[in-house]
Amino acid sequence: MQGMDWYAIIKTVHIISGAILFGTGLGIAFFFFCAHRHDEVASRLFAARTTVFADFLFTLPAVIVQPVTGFWLIRHAGIDWTEFWLVATYVVYIVAGCCWLPVVWLQIKIKNMLRESHNTGKPLPTKYQSYFRLWFLLGWPAFIGLLIVFFLMVAKPA
Repeated sequence: MQGMDWYAIIKTVHIISGAILFGTGLGIAFFFFCAHRHDEVASRLFAARTTVFADFLFTLPAVIVQPVTGFWLIRHAGIDWTEFWLVATYVVYIVAGCCWLPVVWLQIKIKNMLRESHNTGKPLPTKYQSYFRLWFLLGWPAFIGLLIVFFLMVAKPA
């Protein structure tokens, strides 16, 4: 495919995957949080199922695409891999990922607890609330981390 500007294409994919990562993360977190405020187990279960599905459908691919396209762009732009803004981006992205992985695990556990309660009519186990609180707390550093990554990619501070 002569004449294609691969750098522009990969950069576009990188930007779109970043937007998907951030937007989907924020959207499904809001959706899941709002559903938690309802007393109906069925509503919470629907939100939990949708949240887990959306994380695997949208967030996971974006989490993979981001570093792949980012490394490709660095290599082809001739940028030094050890520039401050890049090293800071690597660290913050890894920290955000280390928060996101247990968030996904917690979402799955919460979904399973809700399904069990919905199917049996039994009350939710006491650990449901502690899992939800931990999910909420871990979401903040992941969210703030992505904001920092966006800033670093745009500002490229020395």
